[in-house]
Amino acid sequence: MAESVESPEYNPAIIADSAAVPVTSDVDELSKIAAKIRQARPPRPCVQLTIQDGTLLEAMEINVSEQEKRTTQTAMGMKDVYTVYYVETRVKDGTSKPLGEEATSLWRRYSEFELLRNYLLVTYSHVVIPPLPEKRATIMWQQLSTVDNFDSEFIERRRTGLEGFLRRVANHHKLCQDKIFHGFLQDENGWKSSVNASGFQAKMTILPGSVNVNKQDSRLKSLNAAFRLKKPDKRFEDLKNYCTNLQNNITALLKLRAFFISYKDYIDDFMSEEELIADQLKEYASFADAVRSVCRKQEMLQYEVERAEENLAAKTQLRDQLQGTVPTKAFSWRGLSSKVFGPETDQVKEMKLRQVKDQIQEAEEQVTRTQKEAAEFVEEALKEIERFKKTKTADLKEIFINFSVLQIKIAKKGIATWMSTKECFEKM
Repeated sequence: MAESVESPEYNPAIIADSAAVPVTSDVDELSKIAAKIRQARPPRPCVQLTIQDGTLLEAMEINVSEQEKRTTQTAMGMKDVYTVYYVETRVKDGTSKPLGEEATSLWRRYSEFELLRNYLLVTYSHVVIPPLPEKRATIMWQQLSTVDNFDSEFIERRRTGLEGFLRRVANHHKLCQDKIFHGFLQDENGWKSSVNASGFQAKMTILPGSVNVNKQDSRLKSLNAAFRLKKPDKRFEDLKNYCTNLQNNITALLKLRAFFISYKDYIDDFMSEEELIADQLKEYASFADAVRSVCRKQEMLQYEVERAEENLAAKTQLRDQLQGTVPTKAFSWRGLSSKVFGPETDQVKEMKLRQVKDQIQEAEEQVTRTQKEAAEFVEEALKEIERFKKTKTADLKEIFINFSVLQIKIAKKGIATWMSTKECFEKM
């Protein structure tokens, strides 16, 4: 189904006019241009969401409306302090009941949001799974011991990010139909059991953005896939470079922002708006890891294809050697055995040949199966990547327009402060 992505409201003709404004234009003129380009409104608490036919978000309102700090006693007698978030859903007027309930409400911990995302990451490996807001307050990607993770402002921003995560999932035509996701919105007590019963942990691998990993063999397979591919897909190689550039550029902006945080008192009136914009940028820096996880899965599937093809080639060569159509190696255990114990009988050769032919048939089926799985994944993944790019373009336009308007307001305040200070000195 075709998807249309809503773009920010601006007039291209007016933008062309604004390009002709000389560099020396004062802040008032720039502010007027920004107002013409786009109707002034505060930054959205979460990035833009596109409603399309057939998604859960079209039929329901999903909100994370409250947060609450709780304390429980552990089995060791220690206190466990954590924050829970109040998730509410309500069926929109004029629509059917997609989950069979008029309205639901329940409390969820951040760790449960992590569990949901890990499940989606494994189950829908071809989808760019939306990232979660940061678990701990950071500046320039470095955790600071002086930052209080229970700070009310930080918790409020995280609540907003969690709400945005749920809405993005509910807005995806595949993710929104998942029964585990439905249970997250409806079943407060038995939901974790249903997630564990899905068996998704057995499929966990080292993917960028995942919290946990599984057994050692999957870890080695994931690492080897990046270095042993004989036929890497250039489209996914380019995509990894694209993600690296996206993340580096956004990180550079956030580092620059961290430098100006030292002037926090000067722009204190605008800090809430500035923090919202920074969180939106952080989300897209995390989106880069989500895209990399799709690339990693493609590499692993390609690795399985190449292993299956190598196995088939080895079995085919062994068959040809048994049939005598190709020369044997100068040294082999088979040749050494024949010299020590004598040549094999025709009956033994025939039995081995039948076994090898059966193995070749299995290897051919394995090659066909892995090639089909890899091809289907690539087809679906490339569609998801295009969907992500369209949404990213619309979102970043919205974010940077908001950021520009905010900088104009900060500059106006700075000029007003400077003029006021200048007048005071002149009167002295």
